[in-house]
Amino acid sequence: MKGRIFSIEEFAVYDGPGIRTTVFLKGCPLSCNWCHNPEGISFDHEVVRSPHGCARCDELGTICPVCREKAVTHGLAIDENVRGLIRISGEDFEPDELVDKLSKNVDILNMNHGGITFTGGEPLAQPDFLYQVLLKLKGKTHLMIETSGYCNSATFQKIVSLLDLLIIDMKIIDNQLAYLHENIDNSLILQNYEILKLMNIPFIARVPLIPGVIDTKKNIDDIISILRDAKNLKWVELLPYNKMAGSKHASIGKVYQPRFDETIDSRVCVEDFTSAGLKVKVF
Repeated sequence: MKGRIFSIEEFAVYDGPGIRTTVFLKGCPLSCNWCHNPEGISFDHEVVRSPHGCARCDELGTICPVCREKAVTHGLAIDENVRGLIRISGEDFEPDELVDKLSKNVDILNMNHGGITFTGGEPLAQPDFLYQVLLKLKGKTHLMIETSGYCNSATFQKIVSLLDLLIIDMKIIDNQLAYLHENIDNSLILQNYEILKLMNIPFIARVPLIPGVIDTKKNIDDIISILRDAKNLKWVELLPYNKMAGSKHASIGKVYQPRFDETIDSRVCVEDFTSAGLKVKVF
């Protein structure tokens, strides 16, 4: 069994309490067109190029040795398209191999009241690998995942039971709109919200405020309706839309084409949540 990772960030401070190591698992079944980690959507290895090209290639006037070696390793044609190749997105790990790598900083993380967070992509899209890694790390440090909640419910419950804290992304509640903007039937997600509320695992609800899509009064009211009676909810995190969200798409050869008006500002609906008795943080 192997898992595919597209990034490991050490000393992260935005993915849970304290100082953390954040592991980004590659692949996501959702197709949110506002995604700010487009290299995390495909399960395949991908070439990631700098939009400004490779400085060493430019200096030499040809393909530099580093870019050439990477191209050969991954079976790419040695042509001008290789210039500017800076990395391959996607590295494969055995569970023990990743656990060994992550365990090296556990003492530092624990001293700073932190731990390890698994995100993506969608970490639950590699459930067997993730479960084995969490099982081997359980008790060594504080464990979290950030997830959309999109997976079968038995798997969701099995993995969440190993966590100390969960961040669940709450996006579009209406099924037809979810299919339009995320290309999924979100009935599984809604079912897993209810399962989470019955579990004894604390969670944070993270809401990306996509203008005209997620920040609408109707959708926010639907989110509040789900969260209102959640005894294990710590707080709600509101993330106003970042207009730089599409900047990474060009690096993997994609064009960013949002199906919403990104020229308007997000509706930062703090009062909607606080009036329902929910604690809110804005990021």
